[in-house]
Amino acid sequence: MIPRDRTAYSAIVDRPKLVLPGNARLVFWTIVNLEVWDIARPMARQVLPAPTGQVLLPDVPNWSWHEYGMRVGFWRFLKLFDELGIQPTLSINARVCEDYGRVAAAARDAGWEFMGHAYEQMPIHKVEDQRAMILRSMDILEKFCGRRPVGWLGPGLTETYDTPDLLAEAGVRYIGDWVHDDEPTEIATAHGPLVTLPYSVELNDIPMMIVQHHESEYFTRRCIDQFDRLYAEGRERAKIMAVAIHPYISGQPHRMRYLEAIYAHARGHSDVVFWTGDKILDWYLGQRRSG
Repeated sequence: MIPRDRTAYSAIVDRPKLVLPGNARLVFWTIVNLEVWDIARPMARQVLPAPTGQVLLPDVPNWSWHEYGMRVGFWRFLKLFDELGIQPTLSINARVCEDYGRVAAAARDAGWEFMGHAYEQMPIHKVEDQRAMILRSMDILEKFCGRRPVGWLGPGLTETYDTPDLLAEAGVRYIGDWVHDDEPTEIATAHGPLVTLPYSVELNDIPMMIVQHHESEYFTRRCIDQFDRLYAEGRERAKIMAVAIHPYISGQPHRMRYLEAIYAHARGHSDVVFWTGDKILDWYLGQRRSG
């Protein structure tokens, strides 16, 4: 099915209002992305273009830029969220559990939610056997965490027409690839509905910092502007705000203060809850049943 066939158009103003426990206004959803970049392939993205304009392998500078995030940046994130008492959702390549077990174990032991993010960082379209890769990824994460993930985010949010069916078959219950709404929605698959949670490509450090090349402080300003608008709208109907970060980008020393400022602003408001994706899913399904 093409995307339009999986979900009917729905105007947000025509739906029943979602209500958070205690009449909270806003859910703040943090997604930390951990990836494995195979040195034998072109890198997922570049901070330093090749001097000749042609990508050469091995791409050591861009590979090691990513490696910094696993060696250093991640640990800044871990300290920050531990101090804040926030457990993020971890969008994780299953291969991280094999190549960076120290990192994956720290997130697991801190109680972060694990969300499937393929086996390693490459577009879904380039995977020879997508079904086998999805099952392999979910099995590895289940064995490592002791529970099967319920969420999935494609590398670069990539999907083929068949991906939703294969994900539902593998036990996935929510996805972040469909950034088409402020609220959870549902799409049809051959194995029952999948819930789409409002992941973000706007409050995401890849497009903002690496693609659009904004100054570091711009990330704070945009996130706060988004928060203030959604918090105000949350008086009438519950809102969800997602922020997506990568340790090799936002975990750099010169960017951490701007990330910290976002949480300082959000925590300065009442009626805000900091939830993981699986918590949002359970709340939404409960709202649907009661509605």
